[in-house]
Amino acid sequence: MAQLTSPLDTTPVDPEFAADIDKFEEQLAGYLAGRVPEDVFRVFRLNNGIYGQRQGGTNQMVRVKVPYGAMTADQLDGLADVVVDHSRGWGHITTRQNIQFHFVELTEIPRVMRRLAAVGLTTREACGDTVRNVQGCHLAGACPYEVLDISAWSEAAYRHFVRNPLAQRLPRKFKINFSGCDTDCGQAMFNDVGVIATSRTHPDGSVEQGFRVYIAGGLGTTPFPALALEEFTSREDLLPTIESVLRVFDQTGNRDNKLRARLKWVVDQLGIDEVRRRVMATRKFLPASATWPGGIPEIVAEWGDDPAGIAADTTPTPVGQGVPVSLGARTPFDRWAEANVVRGAANGTVSAYAWCELGDVTADQFRSLAAIVREFDADVRVTNRQNFVLRDLTEDQLPTLFQRLVDAGMATPGAELLRDVVACPGADTCNLAVTQSRGLAKAIGEALEAEGLAEVGGVRINISGCTNSCGQHHTSDIGFFGAERRAHGQSAPGYQMLLGGYVGQEQIHFGQKALRLPARNAPQAAVQVVRRFVDERQAGEKFPTWLERSGGAKEVAIGLKDLDQFPLPEEGPDYYVDFDETGPYSAEIGESECAT
Repeated sequence: MAQLTSPLDTTPVDPEFAADIDKFEEQLAGYLAGRVPEDVFRVFRLNNGIYGQRQGGTNQMVRVKVPYGAMTADQLDGLADVVVDHSRGWGHITTRQNIQFHFVELTEIPRVMRRLAAVGLTTREACGDTVRNVQGCHLAGACPYEVLDISAWSEAAYRHFVRNPLAQRLPRKFKINFSGCDTDCGQAMFNDVGVIATSRTHPDGSVEQGFRVYIAGGLGTTPFPALALEEFTSREDLLPTIESVLRVFDQTGNRDNKLRARLKWVVDQLGIDEVRRRVMATRKFLPASATWPGGIPEIVAEWGDDPAGIAADTTPTPVGQGVPVSLGARTPFDRWAEANVVRGAANGTVSAYAWCELGDVTADQFRSLAAIVREFDADVRVTNRQNFVLRDLTEDQLPTLFQRLVDAGMATPGAELLRDVVACPGADTCNLAVTQSRGLAKAIGEALEAEGLAEVGGVRINISGCTNSCGQHHTSDIGFFGAERRAHGQSAPGYQMLLGGYVGQEQIHFGQKALRLPARNAPQAAVQVVRRFVDERQAGEKFPTWLERSGGAKEVAIGLKDLDQFPLPEEGPDYYVDFDETGPYSAEIGESECAT
């Protein structure tokens, strides 16, 4: 068992965090002694953010909630200590702004939880049939386009639902996401509740800021676009509206079939009009609830939600999917600043991305980021594309910041460039994955670098190791999900390629199937699609427009058909071995903890 190496082990923690940890320790002792049944402990463990791994035994994945991605320097240092003493020296950023780490011994979990709690972090309800991590746009409060700063609203939703009795044994997981404008950098359009700040003009000419609430979105094997609940939701009604949606889901979700238990299936069964009716009826009488969350939340009144605004005589940096980025052959600093810096906020500050390859962060990088936050008095948030963004910076700090990031190995121009490939953990640790999605992501990145295409801007690639879309492959310009293939009598790793996914402007378009590929040919397929786009696009043309003009996913796939070929095993043995593996491919699927 790891030895204590940090004063964080003895730092007093929040009483609610302490109670969670004491209960976990008690249940763990009962489980190890045989008093708590396996199925009971598994549900309890998941509700506390602890997953089993495909390696079996007592290896655990620990998922840390990071509401709307907000972190502190002390928390970054705390994570560095934890991954060194209890994991494998690095953590992984998820597409839902969590940070998770693997290969933690089960008996060490209470100690890990205490070390996290000492810096204000919790794993509570990061997994299980609960309200998961409340996501929010990582540029909230620093975006020149936002209608409202949704930071305090995300915090209010997190505080209201964590440990809330309504949210402990739902039919299935429930996801909430906030965006400050219709650019939708937070990706609200595929969540159970997606909240987008907007405004309306009254007959007297006054303008009221509020929200448009979307419900019943989801990805997975059957993606559903979120649907508008009502035209406008006032600031006073926002939390009651979210709670009403949750209550309707709790009452109507399918508890007999986990595969059809999400809110999207309730809408599929009852219809959106009936679901809207039930939500509105619930909201009408919610003031009778003992915990009615109506009115402006205290944290919003305390923090404020005024938008950052646009600086005068400044052209704001474009943000969101498909943003144009063009890098010239200039200095490394200039290339980084053009790709990774966001300018234009009225408060005069700038934001800069710290790039994390494959979403991985080493202990040294956690510590380097903590030092940067302190040195520059900056704010830092986790992004849903598996990076960090440093905010509240000044223009004259950027050269020094760049050098600090160079020293940390985090200064590569990455944000919104093709090399910023997103991938789930895949078969490295996940029970459901059938392919090594991280290995493919690395191989695609290397292929793009070799072809001089890694710095093409405004095109996104996302990869999942199975159909469940933890890598959000449905939402990207080029998406892949893992699938077992059969060729010449043998199993082989393969992928389904999708083209044309897009999220923005209160719309979502899911990628369309192009063709299936051997895993070894997927990097070349990505290169060929990107090369064709670069060669054929018109001035300022975005990927979805080019794809439509080119005939769509199926038409583009015709030019890739030669890549959907498996050589004989003796002629191409690599085709029958997955990335990052050494032995013959085998699609090993364990019991799904995501479905329990």
